[in-house]
Amino acid sequence: MKHLQKVGGIAALYEAVAYVVGIVVFLFVMDYSGVVEPAQKITLLVDNHAILYMMNLFVYVVFGIFLVVLALALHERLKTSSPGIAQTATALGLIWAGLVIASGMVANIGAGVVVDLYGRDPAQAASVWLAIDSVVEGIGGGNEIVGGLWTLLVSWAALRARALPNALNYIGIVVGAAGILSAVPPLGEIGGMVFGFGQIVWFVWLGVVLLRGHTSPTLQ
Repeated sequence: MKHLQKVGGIAALYEAVAYVVGIVVFLFVMDYSGVVEPAQKITLLVDNHAILYMMNLFVYVVFGIFLVVLALALHERLKTSSPGIAQTATALGLIWAGLVIASGMVANIGAGVVVDLYGRDPAQAASVWLAIDSVVEGIGGGNEIVGGLWTLLVSWAALRARALPNALNYIGIVVGAAGILSAVPPLGEIGGMVFGFGQIVWFVWLGVVLLRGHTSPTLQ
């Protein structure tokens, strides 16, 4: 169990790093989310195809793989004290991991098709990418309801079992709720923002706790 907790701690820290790198590159370096015109998006994609391919691997595919490890580590930690909630949370964590991995793979395969098409018909390439991008967003980026439910349930189970620091659990509950609210159109943007930045804090703190192996309530 101790080995799995350590590996889970490393996985949690990776998730935080992936979030930070993704935010920096997609929002500030390339400003991909700020580009709304299909023609501009396809130009940005073609000009930065290699970078975007690697980013999708790092931020989505590898993120999802590490998320499987983290979900299993947390299940191991919580299954005795809160078996029902832990099982449900683990199922959601694995589903979220699958969605994130699929999102990154669809984005990379779709981008390759679009880049090849761009040389023959830029307008059609833009239309195809618009459709692919909608699928990618629907699978893993348009809202964070599955990830929010997982974070919320893990934090709730850990709070009941006193398996993680109480303050960390409260942060997780707030972050998870924000992820769920991101599925509500009027609250989607603010919910997604709170979820994304909040998960960085949650993942870092969680990673440190798992690596240190603290389980005693007196340390909470």
